[in-house]
This record gives sequence, C-alpha cells and structure tokens, in this order.
Amino acid sequence: MRQRFTARAAVLGDRAGTVVPRAVVDVADGLITWVGPAAEAPPAGGAELVELPGVLTPGLVNAHSHAAMVLFRGQGEGLPLDRWLQEVMWPREARLTPEDVEVAMTAASAEMLGNGITTSVEMYFQPERIAAAVGTTGARAIIATPLLPLPGMPPMEEQLRAAVALAAGAPDDGTVEYGLGPHAAYTVPLPLLADAARAAREHGLLLHLHVAETATEGEDLLAAHGLSVPALLASHDVLGGRVLAAHCVHMDDADQELWREYDVAVAHCPASNAKLASGVAPLRPMLDRGIRVGLGTDGPASNDSLDLFADLRLAAGMARLRERSATALTAAEAFWLATGAAADAIGRPDLGQLEAGRRADLVHVDTRDLVFEPVGDVGDVLAHLVWSGAGRHVRDVWVGGRPVVRDGAPVHVDVAALRVDVAERAARLAAG
Repeated sequence: MRQRFTARAAVLGDRAGTVVPRAVVDVADGLITWVGPAAEAPPAGGAELVELPGVLTPGLVNAHSHAAMVLFRGQGEGLPLDRWLQEVMWPREARLTPEDVEVAMTAASAEMLGNGITTSVEMYFQPERIAAAVGTTGARAIIATPLLPLPGMPPMEEQLRAAVALAAGAPDDGTVEYGLGPHAAYTVPLPLLADAARAAREHGLLLHLHVAETATEGEDLLAAHGLSVPALLASHDVLGGRVLAAHCVHMDDADQELWREYDVAVAHCPASNAKLASGVAPLRPMLDRGIRVGLGTDGPASNDSLDLFADLRLAAGMARLRERSATALTAAEAFWLATGAAADAIGRPDLGQLEAGRRADLVHVDTRDLVFEPVGDVGDVLAHLVWSGAGRHVRDVWVGGRPVVRDGAPVHVDVAALRVDVAERAARLAAG
C-alpha cells in the first residue's frame, strides 16, 4: 500500500525543531519513504492521496506509563507517593482481575491514540492482557513486565523467569515488545535487580525501573550501603545495556555522571512529579550531559491525564522555572522530548520522527483554531503546538500507515461502551 499525505506543514520531531511548510510525506508498506516540501516531491504515481488541512507530526512516544490505572484515576488525591501506593493503589490493585486490566488498557490506549500517542512504555500487571488491548486499538507498546514483591504474587525469581520467557516468545513486528520492569531499588532486592539486568542484557530487552522519584525513598539504602541509589545500582551491575529509569528527580552531579557513563536513559514525568510533590527533575543539566531523555505521562492515577501535549508544555515551563531562564528548554526541544528523543530513550530508532525509513506513525493536528494563529514564520507552528496545543486538537492518527483515529474518534473501539465498563469496574475495586 502506497500513500501520499499532504499537510499545511510537517513538524519532523528532531531536536532542531524542523518544520516543513506545505509538506508531503510518502508512505509505502507502513514505512515513510520520503518527507519534504511539495514543490520537491517525487511523482506520486498511483499512491492514495490523503490531504490534510492541518499539521502532520510523528506519533508521540510516551516513555513511562501505567495506563491501565485509568481504573484508579483521581483516587488517593492529596497523598504523597508512599502513602498513595501503600494505602490506596496497592490494596485496590490486589483485587484486579485479568479482564479488568484488559478493559482498562483498551480504554487508556484509545485515549492515548486520541491524544496523538502511538507508542507507550507500559509497566503493569497482566502483560499479555496489556498486549491484547493495544492489539485491539492498533497502538504500539513496550511492556515492561513488573517485578514486585506484593502479597499474592509468585516469588520474584519465578516472576523474572516468566517475564523473560514471555519476552522471548514475542513476535518481532514492531507492535508489541516485552521488557523487564523491576519496580525500584527500595522495593526489589538488589540481587534480583542484578539478575534482571543480566537477563535484559543477554536478551536485548528494555530494563525499566523507577529511580530517585522522591527525596526520601533511598534513605534506608543509603544508611545500609552508604551509596545513593544510582551508585548502588552501578555497584550491583544493574546498569549497562538498555536501561530506562523513570523520574530521576533527585539526582546530584555524581549520579548524573553515572547515568552519562552507563548511557542510562530517563523517562521524565513532570506532571506526576508535580501532583505528588516529588520534586522537579534536573532536565537541563541531564540534557547538557548528553543523557537521553524522553517524556512520560506516568499512570493516569498520578497525573491524571494521558495527554502528552500537556506534559511537554509543563516540562518546558518547569525547566525554565528551575533554571530561572526562558531559554532553559526551547519549544523545539520540548516537542522533541515527546517524539524523537523519547524514541531514542526507549531504544526504538524506527519511531518518533518523520524521516524516511521510520515507521509511518503519523498524527494530524487540526490547526483551524485561533490558538494556532498568527503564523508569522514557520517556527511559529511549532511554538503554537507546544504552548497552545492539546490532545483535543488531534483529528486523525495512523500507525504503520493504518488509520486508528479518524475525525477525532478511535476506529477500532466503542468509547461509550468502554466508559460504562471502566466506571463499573472502578466502582467495584474502590468498594473492596
């Protein structure tokens, strides 16, 4: 199948913030084959013509999510992270059924697609049900099977063996990929973390864990070992390979140097960190060190939105406040953190940018709205996307060239029915 997309402009998703006015994007067999101005486009031949009045962007990449937590959206409001987990989330999650997870993830995936997110990194229970859900909606996911010593779960060694076996059996088609998701150094024993890291390196899997989310989570480890959590992970051979660390809010210069040395990537979650009062991550210093960073929403119980446009805007604003500089994070960098940079952070160079050879995950943002005017020069298009854009402006989405959102509505699921189903399941879980 060959397609030619034309748009008012195309935002490529690179660090420079390249915007191509009056753009053409050619697609064949799910891959981008050409991107550039219409005046320079090769002959269309027999390609299907898709004419778009707005702006074309890459599919957004959500670098850290527990999206099935839509069942708990808004619950535990006002609690800090430790109490929020122990008093509200974990007791309710203990009552989850596999069907709960699949329904919730289907709803969340449809919501993310509607906001232009075509790929997400998911760390949640029932990974095969998570995969089934994104298979229904047409999205992509990297599913980091969680490793966590909660009541009712198998021994952690057994959890790890099952997670590795699941990853080994996954099809290599770019849609669903499995990784390993040991929760954090303060919940998972260090020897098990080391075993998971070795397994991830051996099989080329993503190792995804929470690091330095709050100021106090590493106090017991520091008292016992005399090392920060990043240094402790390095000393136990957890780093190296394809490691993605979520949050990384409380990282001093030495910790950041370890991340640079071991090429650890970061999933930056500004909205979740703000809601739970966890702190403001040192985004500009990490970028200046060359650390790979992508944006994540975190779960919809701690954000509570799955709109990555809101997170990229917040990331830019918080970085500027932290550094007390209006140039601390440019609009181009903010959008890149949700596209090309996020794809790089999760180890997926086939995603995240409008570039020949990458997968044709495309988002049409309807710019027929006053918030996208005026446009004095081409750079204003990107600035308006970052500072005024929102998921509600997304009209159409394609994954691998196939439509998954059309005129603002998911193609493959019944949103009204999902809303009722999610509400009923959430009420049951909250009741105990």
